[in-house]
Amino acid sequence: MTLRIHPVWWPALAISSPAWVPWLLLRHRRFRKHGAAAARWNAELLERARPLDLPEVDRLELTVLVEELTGPGFLGNDGVSYLLRTELGAVVMDVGFGPATPVLQHNARELGFSWDGVDALAISHLHGDHMGGLAAARARRVALPPGLLPSRHDLPCYVPEAAEAPGFQAIEVEEPRHLGFGIGSTGPLARSLFFLGPVREQALLVRLRGKGLVIVTGCGHPGVGLILEMALRLAPGPVYAIAGGLHLPITSGRGHYPGIEAQMVFGTGRPPWRRLTDADLSHAIDALNRAGIRRALLSAHDTCDHALARFSRELEAGAEVLWAGYSGSL
Repeated sequence: MTLRIHPVWWPALAISSPAWVPWLLLRHRRFRKHGAAAARWNAELLERARPLDLPEVDRLELTVLVEELTGPGFLGNDGVSYLLRTELGAVVMDVGFGPATPVLQHNARELGFSWDGVDALAISHLHGDHMGGLAAARARRVALPPGLLPSRHDLPCYVPEAAEAPGFQAIEVEEPRHLGFGIGSTGPLARSLFFLGPVREQALLVRLRGKGLVIVTGCGHPGVGLILEMALRLAPGPVYAIAGGLHLPITSGRGHYPGIEAQMVFGTGRPPWRRLTDADLSHAIDALNRAGIRRALLSAHDTCDHALARFSRELEAGAEVLWAGYSGSL
């Protein structure tokens, strides 16, 4: 079993425990309070959910601008940015770390990406690896590299919570809706995260003619079971594919610091004394198999190699792992 904190750190943690133990207890109280509020929010959103007037489309193309894994000539990090294109229009989902690293701008140049022909930006949730960096997350301002801003200033940016989006028209998504272009949103599903606090995250939905529903996630913080439940209320019928992150750092994490598996400590959403296990991974696999998915295109930015390997072996559909530079039809 992977040690999340190397024993070399244990004496320092013991010495400093009078400071951090009370802080953890206060944090846990807030975590439980926010968790109860998130459960009420999700229950109300599910209760109000009705099938969306989401048109079927003949094609959906997925292009990966930012991911952990990379193709030749591309840069990678633990952020996410995807381009979704149907015959009705195109949406960029998330912008990775934006101007905080050169990854997005470099990969956009390699792919020949421009905002011409793109109809909107959608942000899955307000975390730095999805909305443009840690400074962007603290300021609640979606950030792109200056050289990658659209020339138009009326492009909508759909955000799941109140936030600014310089260079775009920020529109808060408060409930499930059709964004346009054959692409819908689950609306902002909520979760309480121990270290990062409450978060609301939307997934995107596309109905492929003759195949079924495609669900695209950023991190999947609300949990795959809840995302599937909401998606099926909004677009009843078969689930064809899921793409994106499911946030399962079981045996390792993508954020490595000397002696600390940071993603396994701070990125699971749980208190630090409760780790994610293979049982949690099995629940996710079972939920996807019960939904009958036929394709899984998963992100490595928040899910460990062990989990990705189990998805590949145990999902009835198998699993593909996304990489920066990937472009294909679903």
